[in-house]
Amino acid sequence: MAIDPTKLDAFMGKMVGEMGAALNATLILLGDKLGLYKAMAGAGPMTPAQLAKKTGTNERMLREWLNAQAAGGILTFQSADNTYTLPEEQAMAFADEGGPAFLCGAFQILASLAKDEAKITHAFRSDKGLGWHEHDVCLFRGTERFFRPAYAANLISSWIPALSGVQQKLTAGGTVADVGCGHGSSTILMAQAFPNSHFFGFDYHDASISAAQLAAEEAGVADRITFDVAPAKSFPRNNGYDLVTFFDCLHDMGDPAGAAKHVKSTLKPGGTWMIVEPNAGDTVEANLNPVGRMFYCASALICTPASLSQEVGAALGAQAGERKLREVIQQGGFTKVRRAAETPFNMVLEAT
Repeated sequence: MAIDPTKLDAFMGKMVGEMGAALNATLILLGDKLGLYKAMAGAGPMTPAQLAKKTGTNERMLREWLNAQAAGGILTFQSADNTYTLPEEQAMAFADEGGPAFLCGAFQILASLAKDEAKITHAFRSDKGLGWHEHDVCLFRGTERFFRPAYAANLISSWIPALSGVQQKLTAGGTVADVGCGHGSSTILMAQAFPNSHFFGFDYHDASISAAQLAAEEAGVADRITFDVAPAKSFPRNNGYDLVTFFDCLHDMGDPAGAAKHVKSTLKPGGTWMIVEPNAGDTVEANLNPVGRMFYCASALICTPASLSQEVGAALGAQAGERKLREVIQQGGFTKVRRAAETPFNMVLEAT
């Protein structure tokens, strides 16, 4: 078999980048945990000694961390005075937890997957899958921190307004079920925006529901949110809902068509189901790009094994695509499905 040296060299160079990125993931996690990015945000050029004093960390260790961040383009290095700067754009990604571009949660997810490697390996060798609840706790907190910026940037300002008549109902006072709510970020955002409505957050993972209840109390909206442990196929009807929401979770479910059927039975006349899913194409080739790669990786490590661990085990995967999602939604009895909104990462489907 003939080897093209030029192609081999190019591929090996690409793999060097892969290894550097993989190693730096842990350093980004450390920068988040130790408060290094937050300490550098808006501070201008800093020496290792200054950063060490400000953060109570080891100066010699910091020098290696700083050089790695500079080599990766996260920091800039000024050789004239041996200082490092965190540019404003990178500060948005790593220091501004309330901003729309915050990324540190993703690296908590990566940490959980490294810890769960043995469990994931077993899932590949069996037909039992790996339940969401079986992962390391870093996954739960990391997922909330990773998805919250997109929800904060889009949910109230564009996604809900794109639904037919929903914003008016919630402004006047409606009832909402947020299914698969996790730590409750989406539920809390809606409760803050629509004080006349009442919200019910459901998740089968009891530890996440406990975290969501605490977060609602801290946000001052616990009086208008009821959190409860319940699966997607049997969450309480509570006299019906004006809106049911599924945020980035339908594809994780073992029986998404069964969940769709239950949603249909819980809606009030004229009620709406909002499904937020990864913005994937309907074919493999349409998803062979950087965003698709990220979602395929997450799907292989988290989403697909989660579905396979449940009854039916439909295993839609994170890259199911709109056509497949529509089929599942319609199997639940919904006759109208439209794409109401989208971002580069998410599609928002409205089902009635």
